[in-house]
Amino acid sequence: MRGYLISDNHDTLVLLKLAGITGVVAHGPAETTKALNEALAMKDLGILLMTEKAAETVPERVRAMRSEGSLPLLVEIPDRHGTRRGADFLSRYIREAIGVRLE
Repeated sequence: MRGYLISDNHDTLVLLKLAGITGVVAHGPAETTKALNEALAMKDLGILLMTEKAAETVPERVRAMRSEGSLPLLVEIPDRHGTRRGADFLSRYIREAIGVRLE
């Protein structure tokens, strides 16, 4: 299985290419949707990395992929500017997913 990146900027793509992960730069919902469809057509794709900004352009697709729970594993990563999420994003995600509040 291999990894693939959908990024909103060239810098993140270059950095992950150095680590052996190929990918594409996509701007806006149309390009991101096209890149996502091409990535999901890959037979050996195990991990799909998306920058947070790219994932924000297709929120319904991201939500659907997470709820399916099948391969590829979708991982949102911050870009060179840092994370766009709040400090409590993990607690919020757990609360939304399973209804448990962590203290």
